[in-house]
Amino acid sequence: MNRTFPRPQHAALALAMLLVLALAGCTAQRRLSDAELGLTPAQARGRRVFDNNCARCHQPYSSRGLHGPSLQGVYKKEFLPSGRPANDQRITETILHGRDKMPAFGDSLTTEQIDTLLSYLKTL
Repeated sequence: MNRTFPRPQHAALALAMLLVLALAGCTAQRRLSDAELGLTPAQARGRRVFDNNCARCHQPYSSRGLHGPSLQGVYKKEFLPSGRPANDQRITETILHGRDKMPAFGDSLTTEQIDTLLSYLKTL
């Protein structure tokens, strides 16, 4: 039985190609601090509310969604993904009462937390 083994330079080339392909698909970037984003203290508190309640389903700084739609630029658009106007009233209603697969947060978030969350969403 005659076995041939890859030459070392071929193995190194194959490994380099795999590394390049793996890194090419990697779009993760370092999380910016509140100061780097220029957030006010209220917006920074809203970011923590977002991290604790919304981030498992919504992306703040990417156009790609998770389980729910991305919230990047949510206030810069005329309408929400649901087709409702992108304004404080409609977004607050969605947070309080939920929508489709999104759970309601009316029993778990205070008025101040919702206000700071809205101020943070406006920075996206």
